[in-house]
Formats: sequence, structure tokens, C-alpha cells
Amino acid sequence: MTRRTKDPVNQPNIHFNEERGYVPMGLLKSREWIEDPRRLVFSMSRYKFVSKLLSGRQRVLEVGSGDGFNAPLILQEVGHLTLSDYCEEFIQDALKRVTPEWPYEGVVHNFLEGPMDVVFDAAYSLDVLEHIDAKDEDTFIGNICKCLSEDGVLIMGMPSLESQSYASEGSKLGHINCKSSPDFKILMEKYFHSVFMFSMNDEVIHTGYHKMAHYIFAVCAHPREQ
Repeated sequence: MTRRTKDPVNQPNIHFNEERGYVPMGLLKSREWIEDPRRLVFSMSRYKFVSKLLSGRQRVLEVGSGDGFNAPLILQEVGHLTLSDYCEEFIQDALKRVTPEWPYEGVVHNFLEGPMDVVFDAAYSLDVLEHIDAKDEDTFIGNICKCLSEDGVLIMGMPSLESQSYASEGSKLGHINCKSSPDFKILMEKYFHSVFMFSMNDEVIHTGYHKMAHYIFAVCAHPREQ
């Protein structure tokens, strides 16, 4: 028997739950929601920014997808999405939660070992590069670029170097390669003719003074020949 709400305007929520069911959160995002709900909001804001910049792209790759919880935000704007992560547990978790409304692929792949054998017209990687040793960053970025088409774009994001004085000790252990915005731009210009830098504080993305940004984005276009 269908439950009834006191306000009829809310009745569709009951019907939806009975017919469709709840959507579970992933390994990473469920922990974030319990331990630090604001962090989940910040993460989703980053993905929404990426989704709007990649709007209309038909074949998109995420590098270091984690549990893939934010994938639907990207799929609202792009044709097809492939999630990749070097951790099999994350990809298995993401694939268990694929929905008919927002389908995506999931692939276990380590970009330090080589490129994928698929060409994409866009790629993005958020909160990953700061975990890559500086001596390996060219290998990592270069292998991503080898998967891009001639007009492909790449968006990368990481916590700023300046933010690390406020980071927790656990966070600092994993963040071995944070950069300032100018240094991040110099690195990405090795691979792209056009690199546009953005700053972020909490869920707000802007073009303000980079040294006061907690998070930075590099939006890269016009790949150089490698």
C-alpha cells in the first residue's frame, strides 16, 4: 500500500522511492558525507565546473575517478564517459552503482605504466596529480595526452601549494606534489599551447589571486605534438 504524505506536492517522492529506490553512495563519498559533509559539496562543485566546460564533448575520460559518485554530473553534459582508476576496488564499487539513467564505463588503468588504447576528445583528473611523485608527473601527464584527439582538452585540479599549511597531517602524507598556480601553468604548457588557470575557495571558482586559493584548476587546450 502506497504511503501518503500530508502535503500532496511531496507524494511524487514516495512514488519515486517505491518504484526506483534509493541511490547508494560510494566508498569514498559515503565516508565524506559522514565525516565532513562540506567536503562532498566542494567536490561536487568541482565536477559541476568540469561538466559545463566539457559540455558537448562526446567521448570523455576521467583519470583517477575514485568511486565515481560524481559521474552523473559529468554525464549531464557529455555523450559518453569512461572512468579510470588504478585501484580495482574503486572501479568495482563504481560499476556496482551504475544506473540506467547515467551509464558509464569503468576501467582499471595506471597511467604511470602507459596510455590507454582508446582516443578521447576530452579528459579530466581532479585531486590526483598531487599524489604523483614529481619525478613521475611527466610520465603521468604524457600518457594521458596520448589518449587525446588532436583537438582534445584536459582539465586538471589539485589543492594549491599555499593551502597545505592548513591541511591535516593525514592529508599532507598523501599530498606530495602540490603546486602553486604559476608552476602548475608552466607544467601544463609543456603539453598544451593554451592553459587557463582558475582559483577555488570552498565551492566558489573564480579568477582571483592565486595565493589565496585553496584549490586550483588548469584548463588545457590545443595539445602540443609529443
